[in-house]
Amino acid sequence: MSSVGKLGAFLLTFVLLMVATVLFLGAVDALPESKKGTGTELSNNVKETTTPESPVRVVAKNIGLDVAVVNPSSTNVAVLDQALESGAVRYPTSGLLGVNGTVLLFGHSSYLPVVYHQYYKAFNAIQNLKKGEIVSVYSATQEYRYAVSGVRVANATEDVVELSTNGKHLVLVTCDSFSKKTSRFVVTADFVGTYSLAN
Repeated sequence: MSSVGKLGAFLLTFVLLMVATVLFLGAVDALPESKKGTGTELSNNVKETTTPESPVRVVAKNIGLDVAVVNPSSTNVAVLDQALESGAVRYPTSGLLGVNGTVLLFGHSSYLPVVYHQYYKAFNAIQNLKKGEIVSVYSATQEYRYAVSGVRVANATEDVVELSTNGKHLVLVTCDSFSKKTSRFVVTADFVGTYSLAN
């Protein structure tokens, strides 16, 4: 028998043995279950939620951001200014976590080398976020991840931040200079997934 004939006989035998093995394993229910999904899941802790939740913390590891979030009920400027003394602030009429809408968080930026009150530099580096980087917003029980879709400079007195109710979005806003009403840095991000904090 030639070497081509031997190779053909070997391949035929190999294929027949593989088919017989798969048929046998299927008959005794010993085949592994197929994994459903795209293979891009980040964790087994992914959870779908439709219960609105208030944010309590915002984290962007790439820029060293990790700050508490305050949820005032009033849009009064004095109330919002007071809330900024305790961290980043969710604008009261913006969306909540877990449901369609845009969560708008704003915080101070001082850009000063030494700051007595640490919340004056809460959002110091948000303008350095890059497209695709992850910003995590936490509720008491869940982590909500958003992928940055854009960073822009907006005029503080003329620009409007859209609060879309189609889909789940995040907007971070801060001033570009300490105690001046000139421009604002605006970071937009789109919802990626929800992850349970139970594990």
